[in-house]
Parts: sequence; structure tokens; C-alpha cells
Amino acid sequence: MLGKLSNAWFLSSAWKKELKKQRKLLTSNANLSTIEPMITQTLLTAGNAKIVKGEELGYLTKGIHFAPADLSGFEVCRWRSKGCTMACLNTAGRGQMQNTQDSRIKKTKLFFEEQFAFLDKLAKEITSTIKSAKKKAMQAVFRPNLTSDIAWESVFFDEEKPQTIFDKFPETQFYDYTKSFGRMAQFLNGELPSNYHLTFSRSENNQKLVEMVLAMGGNVAVVFRDQLPKTWKGFEVVNGDENDLRFRDKQGGYIVGLIEKGLAKKDKTGFVQEGINS
Repeated sequence: MLGKLSNAWFLSSAWKKELKKQRKLLTSNANLSTIEPMITQTLLTAGNAKIVKGEELGYLTKGIHFAPADLSGFEVCRWRSKGCTMACLNTAGRGQMQNTQDSRIKKTKLFFEEQFAFLDKLAKEITSTIKSAKKKAMQAVFRPNLTSDIAWESVFFDEEKPQTIFDKFPETQFYDYTKSFGRMAQFLNGELPSNYHLTFSRSENNQKLVEMVLAMGGNVAVVFRDQLPKTWKGFEVVNGDENDLRFRDKQGGYIVGLIEKGLAKKDKTGFVQEGINS
């Protein structure tokens, strides 16, 4: 086990050394027995009802539900605000069940503590999903951060020949929301893998960053109360609740409007905006 690690640790030289060590351990029969029980659980899920809507458009979407924030002991939403933390959809649907929460915590710990085992299992599930989608004449797409904001472009399979999940599946579309301005800027500047699409997420404390992203031509997701306005601060609003396929949205500085759900209905932080034209 690698112990508790920060997100930045994965980019350090110490991580690369530990990575090499763990790769050797994974090939040792003596150690496989301690890892096998952790990777029997399914990593990818269908996510939520909105994700399933994509099937009507010919897309089979799956993603990863980690335990959000630091519920697992590991922070997976480093750019979160008080508002989005309280409004998180982690407890929506099956998330209300204790076994689901336990599974997400276990999955998150696996990612940080046995990352090679996690990535190997993830690659197998992605391959399997792609095959299943083809049999249904559908296209498989993936959202790695259903309840997290991990920089997947910095997570590598091999330190000797760095390869991300996007490199391993170059013909497959991946997408996410993020509150990281740095990540979003990289995306807009063409510095992220071409098969990884990002939409910036507004919170009650990142308005200046929202304005910068919009000025750069990026799309921003905003949560509204009761209804979606036609415009928000002068920018056209598109309906983000029709499906979850953000890479299909009109690009170039649009607001992706989302209606409040779950605990967000009780928001008083400013995370949820009023659904009136502005």
C-alpha cells in the first residue's frame, strides 16, 4: 500500500520511483493475492438518468463514481467550493444506499493506494464497454470524473513510457466538468489530448474565472433555480439537462444550464443562480 497521497505527489520523482517498485510487485505471484480482492469490483457505472439519455442519440456512456471531496480520506475535488460540496449529487439515486457509498470509498482508495491495479482494471472495462457498444451499433464514451475532479491527463500507466488513458484509447471520446481554471485553459489552448473534452463549472466563488473562460471561448456549466433563462450575463444558455454529452454542445462561450437537483434546492451560498434572463 502506498499510504495517503496528495494529487501533486503523482507528478513527483518519488512517485515515479514508487511506481516502478509497485509495477514489479504487481508481476509477483506472491503479491497478487493481496491485490486481487480489491479489483473485483466494477469501476465503471452508467452514472445517472441524464447519462442514460445519451443512448437515444447512439452513445453508451459510462463513468467513475469516486467518493467526492475527502470522504475517503483522499481529496478528489481540490477546487471545490462550499456550495458545490453541499449540493453534490453523490447521495442521489443509488448513492443513498450505504453499500454504494462503501463501494465508492473503496474505489477511491484503490485509485490512490493501488493505482496500477486500478488502471489495469479500468482499461479492461473500457475495452469491454467499447465492444458492447459496437454490438449495439453505439459509440462508447466515458466521463472519468462523475463525482470528482482528478487531472486524468497527469495519470500515467507507465513511468518509463508515459501513457494516459486517452493515449491508450485514442479513438474513444472522454469528457468531464472541471473547476480547475488551469486544466480548462490547457483544454482551450489545445494542450490536452484531443479526445478529452472539458466544460468549466461555475461555483459561488469563481466568477472571475468564469468570465475568463467565457472570454477564451470555453463553455461554462451553471446551476439555476426552477428554470433555465435564455441568457445569463449576456451569454446564450443551452439546456444541459437534455443529455450529458457535453462534447456535443455548441462550442465557443456558451452557458450550459442545469436545473438544481437534490440538496442544491436548499442552496444559500450563491452556487445556484436564479433562472431569470440577465
